[in-house]
Amino acid sequence: MNAPANQNYLSEFLGAHEPPCLSLYQPTFRHHPDKQQDPIRFRNLVKTLEESLRQKYPASEIPAFLEPFQSLADDRDFWKHTLDGLAVLGAPGLFRVFKLQRTVPERAIVADSFHIKPLLRVWQSADRYQVLGLSRQEVKLFEGNRDALDEIDLAPGVPRTITDALGDDLTQPHQTVASYGMGAKGTPMRHGHGGKKDEVDKDAERFFRAIDRAILEHHSQPSGLPLLLAALPEHHALFHQVSHNPLLMAEGIDIHPDALALDALRERAWQAVEPRYLVRLAGWVEEFGAAQAKGLGSDDLAQVAEAAVAGRVATLLVEAERQVPGRIDAATGEIEFADLADPEVDDLLDDLGEWILKMGGHIVIVPSERMPTLAGIAAIYRF
Repeated sequence: MNAPANQNYLSEFLGAHEPPCLSLYQPTFRHHPDKQQDPIRFRNLVKTLEESLRQKYPASEIPAFLEPFQSLADDRDFWKHTLDGLAVLGAPGLFRVFKLQRTVPERAIVADSFHIKPLLRVWQSADRYQVLGLSRQEVKLFEGNRDALDEIDLAPGVPRTITDALGDDLTQPHQTVASYGMGAKGTPMRHGHGGKKDEVDKDAERFFRAIDRAILEHHSQPSGLPLLLAALPEHHALFHQVSHNPLLMAEGIDIHPDALALDALRERAWQAVEPRYLVRLAGWVEEFGAAQAKGLGSDDLAQVAEAAVAGRVATLLVEAERQVPGRIDAATGEIEFADLADPEVDDLLDDLGEWILKMGGHIVIVPSERMPTLAGIAAIYRF
């Protein structure tokens, strides 16, 4: 039921969909007793969706629109395993559920397009990273941000263990007594102690190479996230030596994840990632300032909307919690402010982000305290 929170999913929600497009967001809790209220809040938000639907759609059509939401509300097992936030998007023929590692404000929106800015807040935030937990025998992968870290499922193409990776080529366990017969005095013949160690070391190298290739292909390239290695000190040098992953950070965590509580692992990871995160944010802010000075940047919503429709926006910085109800004319880029309670109205900043992504631009969700403008947006133009 829960889809992976990967930015590759954005394209699914950027195209045109048969309305109504239902977008539901809510904060959730990981632990009792707080999490007991999660399904109750969800049902209340579904009622809000129903009220919005009644403003435009016949009563006879509404149950079909809401049926997947009602089924989720009744799924007791689902509500036992929530994280920090929940996103549920539905339209005729489409229903997606995302458990989020970040809390989100409550939203229940019915419109002619999906409200995806809270997902952008997660998927386009600069503070996300992955942690590769590695030993000679197995691998784990974690994904997180400054606030949370969780183990995630490895993609089908990623071996979980050295046996999965090497199969029949794996050196057999160290054999203390050779099977080749007895010595001249009836003592067991022992073979290959030094050679066996060399073979085991080669196995580790081949395993690390296989993991590096698989993680790069199935996780790092699709996500674009920086990767930290968490492993015993003696494994760091070998993995960095064989790795071809450009997203693997030089910094790492010199302990295996199993030796740390999850929150302690998050703290260690964020200590390594935070300096890079702050440098990236400062770089975007500086780039916007330079572009604005040359007439190639703006924080004027009307100007940015016209530029977005024309494909001129290369990068848009969006304030994380800002919302501006209204629409953008797809032909002219003109904006029309409106009441978000209208079932046909979405968030202008959301629509801006969609247009820019469609045109090959880049969206960065920025905490309010680090935004370079007071307008909630800062656009850097291509030309």
